Amino acid sequence: MNRSSITGFVLIGIVLLLFSWYNTKQFEKQQAAAYAADSVARAEALKYLEEEALAASAVDTASAASELDSVLFSRYRTRALALAAGSAAEEKVTLSNEDVQITFSTKGGQPQEVLLKKFFRHDSTALYLMPQGSSSFDVELDAGQYINTTDLNYRVVSSGPRSVTLRLDVDDDAYIDNVYSIAESGYTVDLAMRFVGMERFIPRSSSQCRITWKMDVPRLEKGYTNEKNYSSLGYCYMGSEDVKQISLRKDGGREQLAGNTEWVAFKQQFFSAILYSQDGFVSGEVAANSYPETDAAQRLMACQAVLDVQYGEKTPDFTKSFQFNFTPNHYPILKGYDRKYDKLLPLGGWLVGSVNRYVIIPIFNWLNKSISNYGIIILILTLIIKLVISPLTLRSYTSSAKMKVLKPEIDKINAKYSKEADAMKKQQATMDLYKKSGVSIYGGCLPILLQFPILYAMFRFFPSSFELRQQSFLWAHDLSTYDSILEFGFNIPLYGNHISLFALLMGITMFFYSKMTMGTMDTGQQMPGMKFMQVWFMPIFMVLLCNNFSAGLSYYYMLSNLITIVQNWVIRKWFVDEEKIMAQIKAKTAAEKSGPAKKSKFQMRLEEAQKTYQQQQKQNGRK
Repeated sequence: MNRSSITGFVLIGIVLLLFSWYNTKQFEKQQAAAYAADSVARAEALKYLEEEALAASAVDTASAASELDSVLFSRYRTRALALAAGSAAEEKVTLSNEDVQITFSTKGGQPQEVLLKKFFRHDSTALYLMPQGSSSFDVELDAGQYINTTDLNYRVVSSGPRSVTLRLDVDDDAYIDNVYSIAESGYTVDLAMRFVGMERFIPRSSSQCRITWKMDVPRLEKGYTNEKNYSSLGYCYMGSEDVKQISLRKDGGREQLAGNTEWVAFKQQFFSAILYSQDGFVSGEVAANSYPETDAAQRLMACQAVLDVQYGEKTPDFTKSFQFNFTPNHYPILKGYDRKYDKLLPLGGWLVGSVNRYVIIPIFNWLNKSISNYGIIILILTLIIKLVISPLTLRSYTSSAKMKVLKPEIDKINAKYSKEADAMKKQQATMDLYKKSGVSIYGGCLPILLQFPILYAMFRFFPSSFELRQQSFLWAHDLSTYDSILEFGFNIPLYGNHISLFALLMGITMFFYSKMTMGTMDTGQQMPGMKFMQVWFMPIFMVLLCNNFSAGLSYYYMLSNLITIVQNWVIRKWFVDEEKIMAQIKAKTAAEKSGPAKKSKFQMRLEEAQKTYQQQQKQNGRK
């Protein structure tokens, strides 16, 4: 084959490739044009039907149905579904009781708006837990073809003050009813999803449908950071005592449901929208993400739950039951549902949570029966707590005073055993001194450690306490969020854009309490920098931390510091005499010299460790 032939074949190949590419592009353009033409035709058909529906006197029903069929029958299996997917005008039905008002839409047969009547936003406007257009409740099922109920129009079959029935016609004798009902009071909406004649349409191989519930939870409180940190998406598996949560502290996340799930909750700081299933959701996925503080629509978080529901036995008439709870996060109300909703509240783990549930909350509610001012309630609650733990405070202070008295003797021991090799001897001598003086090495720290569960319980209780919401005291307009005496107009990192007076006063009282404590505990053995950390760093750190926290929490810590300062002053003046303690220690030491002192188990172990150490040193020397 000569050179001319090869060149000819190459050119022919290039021409064929270019021709194939050109034909492919033309085909794609034709397909796109056809799809666009179909979309335009359908839109024009729907628009035409809308215009015709407005002029009812000029509408020929049979002709309109025929036109609708020509546009929609290619998509939907039955004429009834095609009609439901048409352009029927949306209807709204409202159910109301003394606590809640719910508006339902025939578009998708779903709740569209939820108003909680007895509560208000931080700016005193009406509190819509579910604002209009913020949610979607879609059921996807196989009815001979996959359909989504949010694409379809239901019709109102019956409506009353406490219940409404919305029907989706699938065929002449097959339909799905969404029956919503509420009681005369409360925050519960029952949903009975009734499938009639649907066994003919749902394939035998199809055992479940899928619910996709989406909701943009609105901002309702004053402080964005605090509201965000105490909001979450929660869910609970059937038979489990634990509630799982996706926290917004790290802007949310996504999780697969690993078992039969009883309920899913979209939880704002003080209110929740909860979907409960009597039979459970067999599988699914949940996700939550926060909106930025600058969101123009004032949205807090976007929540989504994709939930699979088993049909069970598909009879000619079967029902799946669900329940919505649009509820305040008030502990007695959540506890009253008996579904572990109360565990949505961030009251702490087993120990701290028990202190809150069985001590703090009952006392708080008991005081609230006769006292309406929550500032006074917090004051009395703090006094009660301080009175209960006062024996621990006395023991801690007494132990610190004894340590201070023993300081000269401890200095002598430190001077005597100053070498590193004598560390064990120094430790043993110190323990002997404590034993002879009747001083416990745990006397100062143990009482403080025993108080930590109560202190941490209060830290968890106040930000989640529904009772404090929009309750004013002194200059604070709302004890559940920060109090502000000055707005900067700009944000300071780690601090905020305002000054919280309660947080500032808490820091000042903490400073004076720390100075008093360090003076009492001054035994000369503090680690370098400990005094700076306790007296200066911790008060400043707590002011920065609490500036955006609940004013009730800062107020409680301020009261706690003040009462502890007074307690320590009283103990020092009337209960603990350092000269008397010194005399008692000398008398006890003299008594110990008259006979061998009984060694504690700790001392015995220490001596045994020292002997073992000395033997090892001798063996190493021989080698």
